Amino acid sequence: MRSDPAPGAPVARERSSAVDTQEPAVRQLPESGPGPGPAAAIPSLPAADVFAALDSDPRGLTQAEAAIRQARYGANELPGAAPGRLGRRLLAQFTDLFAVVLLVASAITFLAYLLGQPRDAATLQLAVAILGVVLLNAGIGFAQEYSAERTAESLQAMVPHTCRVLRDGEPGELPARDLVPGDVVVLEAGDAVPADCRLVRAQEVAVNNAALTGESDAVGRAVDPVPAGAVLEARNCVFMGTDVVAGTAEAVVFATGTATEFGRIFRLTAAAPRQQTPLQRQVAAMARRVAGVALATGAVVFALRVPSGQPFVDTFVFALGVMVALVPEGLPATLSVSLAIGVRRMARRHALVKQLLAVEALGSTSVVCTDKTGTLTQAEMTVVRLWENGVPHAVTGVGYAPDGEVADAAPVRELLRAAALCGNARLVPPAGRDGWRVLGDTTEGALVVAARKAGLDPAAEEARTPRVAEYPFDSVRKLMSTVHRDTDGTYVAYVKGAPLELLARCTAVDRDGVPVALTDAARAEVAAAADSMAGEGLRVLAVASRRVSGPRPPIGDVESGLKLLGLAGMYDPPRPEVRDAVDACRRAGIRVVMVTGDHPLTAEAVARRVGIVRAPDPTVVTGAQLDTLDEGGLDALLAGSAELLLCRVSPEHKMRVVTAFQRRGEVVAVTGDGANDAPALKHADIGVAMGASGTDVAREAAVMVLLDDSFASITTAVGLGRSVYRNIRKFLIYLFSHNIAELVPILAATFVGFPLVPITAVQVLAIDLGSDVLPALALGAEPTEPDVMDSPPRPRRERLFSAAVMGRILFLGGIQALGVCAVFFWHIHASGIPYADFTKDTPVYREAITMVQAGIVVSQFFNALAVRTDRQSVFRAGLLTNPWLLAAGGFGIAFMAAVSYAPPLQAVFNTAPLAAADWAVLAAFGVLLLAAEECRKWLLRRRPAAVKGGTR
Repeated sequence: MRSDPAPGAPVARERSSAVDTQEPAVRQLPESGPGPGPAAAIPSLPAADVFAALDSDPRGLTQAEAAIRQARYGANELPGAAPGRLGRRLLAQFTDLFAVVLLVASAITFLAYLLGQPRDAATLQLAVAILGVVLLNAGIGFAQEYSAERTAESLQAMVPHTCRVLRDGEPGELPARDLVPGDVVVLEAGDAVPADCRLVRAQEVAVNNAALTGESDAVGRAVDPVPAGAVLEARNCVFMGTDVVAGTAEAVVFATGTATEFGRIFRLTAAAPRQQTPLQRQVAAMARRVAGVALATGAVVFALRVPSGQPFVDTFVFALGVMVALVPEGLPATLSVSLAIGVRRMARRHALVKQLLAVEALGSTSVVCTDKTGTLTQAEMTVVRLWENGVPHAVTGVGYAPDGEVADAAPVRELLRAAALCGNARLVPPAGRDGWRVLGDTTEGALVVAARKAGLDPAAEEARTPRVAEYPFDSVRKLMSTVHRDTDGTYVAYVKGAPLELLARCTAVDRDGVPVALTDAARAEVAAAADSMAGEGLRVLAVASRRVSGPRPPIGDVESGLKLLGLAGMYDPPRPEVRDAVDACRRAGIRVVMVTGDHPLTAEAVARRVGIVRAPDPTVVTGAQLDTLDEGGLDALLAGSAELLLCRVSPEHKMRVVTAFQRRGEVVAVTGDGANDAPALKHADIGVAMGASGTDVAREAAVMVLLDDSFASITTAVGLGRSVYRNIRKFLIYLFSHNIAELVPILAATFVGFPLVPITAVQVLAIDLGSDVLPALALGAEPTEPDVMDSPPRPRRERLFSAAVMGRILFLGGIQALGVCAVFFWHIHASGIPYADFTKDTPVYREAITMVQAGIVVSQFFNALAVRTDRQSVFRAGLLTNPWLLAAGGFGIAFMAAVSYAPPLQAVFNTAPLAAADWAVLAAFGVLLLAAEECRKWLLRRRPAAVKGGTR
């Protein structure tokens, strides 16, 4: 039994010796692409045979047959997003190990409250407080991290909603989703192509394939059969998601939905996993360690206290306090909001980051795979040199603004007049926020701008000599020709195209307006001039003209016996800021690799202009050459080529290169603007899309969008990402050092046999979420240091908690722990009350735990100042250079004062008022901590070697 073909697969006539039936047999063709099979063979068929191959007819399908195929192949659309993704993202916030530990703690605490006799309201308050912490962190994480992955929806949005089609021999309009293989569609300029189609009738058709290939030049299309090969390269096919920019056509649909080339990109994008950032991996590892230590320590404390005869519930709550003290409850919220601060900073520098963790990942970037057009360049083709009669003429000005001049313009006016008339581009003046723009082919637009610089008015010239015929460019002739009626009623043809092809059709050259026979020496001179300009990375066009006998002469007459007018050399100028940005990447140890669909010569010329290539012989590899390399060969290529250019590459090539770099341990950022870039953008560690010129597909697949499309913004974002990582380390030291101060007094009480906790779980939560979050956020907002781009990227496997970080946490946390233990047991011993007589309501105990909480809060104020720098004295950095930190620390102390003196808060936290002398002792203790840290930094500065690129 034969299974039904996949939705949207092409249809073909099946020959069989069986008796024919009313309904023709159908079978699935392989996906579009190289290799044997009917789909690959469709471009090689004559137009008349295409209908037979697809069981269609020049009059189109019948409505009945279309309905049968619709039921068999499904709708011509891409699958929508799976439902419920929003809910899954919210639930994912509760799967973090910190959240799981706290949820379990809250549930067990609530159970302890239910089992306790009598029931203790404080235990219920603790259960509710822990649950509240989890809900707060989940809410903040969800609000900050949620970024809808609408790649599939964006791909669907690029498919036209309606199209014109022949059914039962009658033209009509129907939803594009109702197209089926075998339908005959009608296309004209301005239409979006609704499915993959084979042209069967075409009149001067050109399409823009930027969504698929990434290159925006209009490409001519014709109905003639082509040799079998890659369907995407067939000049007689048009593809879903591309645009018709000129001409009219009829075409037969041979693939719909996910069977199209566009669907192939959709499948690649959907299959590409979203990579975890280095910070995600490190935070997950940290969470596992901290959760494990918390559970183990709590279990040990519980086991030690059970034999002492303490009530079971009280013993459990004591052990729970140990667990809560070890879990940094404020870390998830602090991390999310701190990353959000980095997002806002990057947005002010034209880099919009959609996922918070990508901020830090940018700082880890070690390889940037960058596109060329629009990222390194301005995406505005500009004529910079003209050549006529052996004389070069420089053209000044950059971009589409007609500002500049042509040196000695008089001899080249006829050249520019012909070049401007032989094209369809139009120059649009500034309007609103938009500057000068070109509608149509960018190469033709550059010629119109050059004509304006020479003092010509292309619109007036067109009105004076109107066009009466056009012979569009195609990849075989490599020429475009137009015929115009001259002012005297005669006709003149203008031809432009590839220099060698045009030169072969010329018999004369223009010498001061007089045609002179084109000798072999003159041909060699023209060819040498074209080669010289091409060697400088310029795109070179030759322009010629001739008189013709009528308004629509045969194309052979138009494009022969031509008079050469001259050459025009143009290029897409690099963005002025890119070279400095590339130099900054070199200093920062970041490798820049150009990955483009353009020609190798053009790619190398741009790479040299922006500083990516400096050596005389860089490694230039095409997509076809990549296909010949196995994984080992590709790894060797990436490892052995310092200056690498990858040209003429496909989406699969990009994906493969990104994967190979990641396999080598690199953190890879990839830029792109077309739908063809979406799979690599999603698979990369950092996908960077263009905001101004990019497609919706690319923007949705990426995690960062460049609002100005400039490579320099990537470099700026990397520097900000490195700064964010340094700041994360600062507030991690700040947060975890006070966790030690919360834990050690509880452990000390266990070992000396004190029956109550020196600091309750509710107090710990108040410190972690009430007093410490704002200072931690202020540390996360520390300004970027000037040397941030002067060191290589940190290794991918570098731990967030390095030995130096852990040593600092233990040093600062140990000092705080000694201080709070001293004030607690000093209060307890000074009272003279035996340990066994203490209860939660004993006034001395309430004062002692208030001193512990206040001691941690006050010491954290000084600790925040201490961790701002690693080696440099905080006094040299400036105590007032981060006013938000001082304000946040002041708020924490004010909140602690409220906990101590406000009766409602006293009831919640079981605290007592502190005397002025108590506050003085705690302040002195904080100053001692800052002094000890300053001494440590002084000793560190006396060491001969400093770690370059570390914190200050």
